[in-house]
Amino acid sequence: MELIDGKKIAGEIKEELAAEIARRAGEGKKIPHLVAVLVGDDAASETYVANKVKACQAVGMKSTGLRFPASVTEEQLLEVIDRLNDDDDVDGYIVQLPLPRHIPEEKILGRIDPAKDVDGFHPCNVGKMVLGLPAYLPATPAGIVELLARHGIETAGKHCVVVGRSNIVGTPLSILMSRKAPRANCTVTLCHSRTPDIKTYTSQADILVVAIGSPRFITADMVKEGAVVVDVGMHREPSATAKSGFRLVGDVDFDAVAPRCSAITPVPGGVGPMTIASLLRNTLLAVAR
Repeated sequence: MELIDGKKIAGEIKEELAAEIARRAGEGKKIPHLVAVLVGDDAASETYVANKVKACQAVGMKSTGLRFPASVTEEQLLEVIDRLNDDDDVDGYIVQLPLPRHIPEEKILGRIDPAKDVDGFHPCNVGKMVLGLPAYLPATPAGIVELLARHGIETAGKHCVVVGRSNIVGTPLSILMSRKAPRANCTVTLCHSRTPDIKTYTSQADILVVAIGSPRFITADMVKEGAVVVDVGMHREPSATAKSGFRLVGDVDFDAVAPRCSAITPVPGGVGPMTIASLLRNTLLAVAR
């Protein structure tokens, strides 16, 4: 069993981005500027945005965080979106999800300028992705594709089972993995919470990607011997031995499943760092365009 070290691979990508940004700076070209919009005080979102800002600084990219209380109105947030769309210094920006219930995510995401939509969630970018046209790819699915490629996982002709159908991970990943492309060419099965006898499908997977949002959902008896397992989940679990009082676990029961795998991503240190690396790459693409 091999660990697929997302932290290490993301570090390599960041070094490549840093070199390109330094080259741009040396030529007097614009330095990429990424803005993160955070609404409310969700702890996971706070941590994620802080990690994005830190990653920007590490590669020499300009970053700005805009924070708003959960009480911000839909109209006020749309005004922020319009200002960012019109600001020529901002190359790309994200609106951290989830948003408070009184703000419709679809309306906010649809207002973002597709040219600055480095999260890849705007319908224009999603449509281009489906058609195989150049577009900003959603950061987590793009990061998973890159992670498999850089670890040397063969995908062509493999059966990839994706568990979870969200618009952020599962659905776009199922499209990317099935494309006629060097890093894809899989036969893809998309499962979800309403799939009956889900074990029937997961146990057939050569590549199993789990993004269902349920801690330790995938158990050893659901995984084929020698499978490659990618765990997208991240959950806090109380721990008496950890200084923080909790530890992070994924959607896969790692200790039980790992011995059956040819390769598996850890939590943390697997998919998470690749998501941020992909976001930075999209921002560099934005300023280059």
